[in-house]
Amino acid sequence: MRALMPLRFRLLSVVPLFALVGCATVKTRAPEPTGGTEAVEVTVAAPAARVDTVPVTAVEQAAPAAMASRWMSSGVLEATLRAAEQVTGPASTSGRFWDVLLTPSKMGGSIVQRSIQLVGVRTLRRISRSVPDDCSGFVRLAYRSAGIDLVAHGFLAGENAVSGIFRRALEVGAVHHQPPRPGDLVFFRETYDRNRDGRRNDGMTHIGVVEGVDAHGTVTFIHRGGKGVARGRLNLSFPSKHQLEQGGPVVNDYIRPAAKGSRSYLAGELFVAFASPEGL
Repeated sequence: MRALMPLRFRLLSVVPLFALVGCATVKTRAPEPTGGTEAVEVTVAAPAARVDTVPVTAVEQAAPAAMASRWMSSGVLEATLRAAEQVTGPASTSGRFWDVLLTPSKMGGSIVQRSIQLVGVRTLRRISRSVPDDCSGFVRLAYRSAGIDLVAHGFLAGENAVSGIFRRALEVGAVHHQPPRPGDLVFFRETYDRNRDGRRNDGMTHIGVVEGVDAHGTVTFIHRGGKGVARGRLNLSFPSKHQLEQGGPVVNDYIRPAAKGSRSYLAGELFVAFASPEGL
């Protein structure tokens, strides 16, 4: 009986972890966003000191609680991972229970594998001429590997591909603000000045595929940027930070370059939501 006591305490200490994960689960159904096309260029130029006022988008107006919860999700994930390490060891250790939680589904695994194969491709025209050479074309190619046609539902008048895919994800309940799994879609807004009026009023403009999440909650995503298919980083616990400290690891990449009268913006600042592939 005494020999079983340490094991019993170890097992009991796992129970709060699942409750903690559950606290981070928030789903939202927002109205259809409107926006432009999907060109985006990632740059590492340091932002200017001035901070622009960011208008509230239609998506944020529809679900303020869900949008606010996104800042909590990554922090909850990091806290849970740290607690899990006390019981099971680091998440990188093969065979631990947390690895199972962060392991992609079969569908998600196919999507990630195809996404990784496309990293470094400068133009999608070398791969297929059946999709546009932009961010929406990239995710369509990645999702085809799992048998999913992201635009089979068609488009509404004036709707671009990113907002059309987002609308479909909303309709099937796939949009969420909880910690993502590999293979999930990630949506961004106003990554460039689509209507060229110098204001941040362009709606949904960019999309990518989640590759993974590290122990600090930093999401690695793959997307078709201005220089081809590449990886980017996103951390919702520190949305306005490029690095937590000088010389430290990057937690958010610049996803909108600086322009005349406007500073550069980080992935965490322009994040909208995630969407799981199930049901799409």
